[in-house]
Amino acid sequence: MTQSDPNHNGQQANGDHRLTSAPKDPRSGYHSDEFPQQEQEQPGLTKPLNPQPDHGESSYVGHGRLQGKKALITGGDSGIGAAVAIAYAREGADVAISYLPEEEEDAKSTAEWIRECGAQALLLPGDARDEKFAAEIVERTVQELGGLNVVVLNAAYQKNREGLETIPTEEFDRVFKTNLYSLIWTAQAAIPHLRPGASIIVTASIQAFNPSAQLVDYAMTKAAQVAFTKAMAEELGPKGIRVNAVAPGPIWTPLIPATEWPDKLPTFGQDTPLGRAGQPAELAPAYVLLASDEGSYISGAVLPVTGGKGL
Repeated sequence: MTQSDPNHNGQQANGDHRLTSAPKDPRSGYHSDEFPQQEQEQPGLTKPLNPQPDHGESSYVGHGRLQGKKALITGGDSGIGAAVAIAYAREGADVAISYLPEEEEDAKSTAEWIRECGAQALLLPGDARDEKFAAEIVERTVQELGGLNVVVLNAAYQKNREGLETIPTEEFDRVFKTNLYSLIWTAQAAIPHLRPGASIIVTASIQAFNPSAQLVDYAMTKAAQVAFTKAMAEELGPKGIRVNAVAPGPIWTPLIPATEWPDKLPTFGQDTPLGRAGQPAELAPAYVLLASDEGSYISGAVLPVTGGKGL
């Protein structure tokens, strides 16, 4: 694995900053065709995905924005979490990722990319619905990486619903414990370790503002995450800790074919103004900004990365 050459990011290496290539068309710079029919069991893995998602493995170039920072990313094995982990490592951070044991293959792949650029990678397998595990990942990160500066609360679960009356209680439990309970437990454990300049970033969703009936329980948790973000920004701001959220639109990750909506899959993301689904790599810069000192006056914000769909 090799990090992309920083001299080939569209600029001259000799200090001449004139563009050497045309700007990427946001409508066609990534996969913009229909997606083939496919289905996975939860939680979903990267290898079976067709097409393969782009996590920035060959495109993201770091500039030292997170040098020396220690980050914990829940659900960091694949999808958005993996893209953020790779970007953070290339920006100079050591990275811990938590994930379900069934996602070990993806987690090991992401860890290789983290280590490839000289950063430390800490793998934390377990179920975030377990309160003890959700708190222990913080303690292990602090002990093994030597501190904690950035917490990305990204773990999530969703499933297509045919109607509110069809959702069994155990499914409500799974959605709420994964998306809300674990977020609170990990944040509770993390806050005592955070110092001025630290950052908490929540992966919310466009579903918090523009909910689909088929994802009603998921959308409810995402709306609650927005409330959490704004309340914690108010509480922790006086301590010098910023709290923000990113609200993705339709992003191509293993969670999508595992959601069980075959009728929607072929045209997934084509209802956006840009006419396509986003790739995990397109989310990473937002998380870097919010974790870096360049975002020092951003707190309580929900940053949309939606392909133009309004919140």
